[in-house]
Amino acid sequence: MTVPAPDPRAVREASLDELERMRLPLPPAQFPLVWEPGDEIELRPTGEIEARIAVLHLVLARCFGMPPQAAMSWLLSSHLVEMVTPPEWQFVTGGKGDHRSFVLHHDALFALTWVLGLTKQLDPALPVDERLVERLPHIPAGETFGQWRTRILAAPQHPADAAALLDLHYCLDWAYLEAGKAGRTLPGMVDANAIGQRRWALEWAVILRGPYHDEPPGWEEVDLST
Repeated sequence: MTVPAPDPRAVREASLDELERMRLPLPPAQFPLVWEPGDEIELRPTGEIEARIAVLHLVLARCFGMPPQAAMSWLLSSHLVEMVTPPEWQFVTGGKGDHRSFVLHHDALFALTWVLGLTKQLDPALPVDERLVERLPHIPAGETFGQWRTRILAAPQHPADAAALLDLHYCLDWAYLEAGKAGRTLPGMVDANAIGQRRWALEWAVILRGPYHDEPPGWEEVDLST
């Protein structure tokens, strides 16, 4: 569902209000908007988001000891091999890559479950819901991707709500990094890495349409440099 994007300035004002409430530094006046007036927004197809959740969940299972043969078997039975990115493939099959960076994807996974309505809230001050695993594929029990999809009741967020949360995390990402540089105490129970991971997921899941937007990036192509 493609819808008109909300007023980016009103959304930004709300984001800055939240930063002030959290006692975080505010970005400079020239800090760019995420989208422009007149743009349109939509979410990636539900099936594509579900597949990304399943793959990230499998990668995390490998991080915590799942044997590569079992991981490959699950990917094959779930018909998800083509959804695995090259860095993920190297890690799943051979343990190659930055183990710590894959563990951090736990927060990206959490954000994607919020996009699909599997998690009720994505509060930047709160850590990942301890009950999240109950809403994910039961890989050790042999539940395939298809079986999991029939078990859950995905109810995707409205694109405007997801876009507003993307703008907030865009601002939070900058604010957390600045607060860290200044040695300030961060609010809540999450750190800059968690905020960055949640932003990554939202940047990927929310598709922006307009004259200044490129085609939606692949998972590994999401740009978090600004």
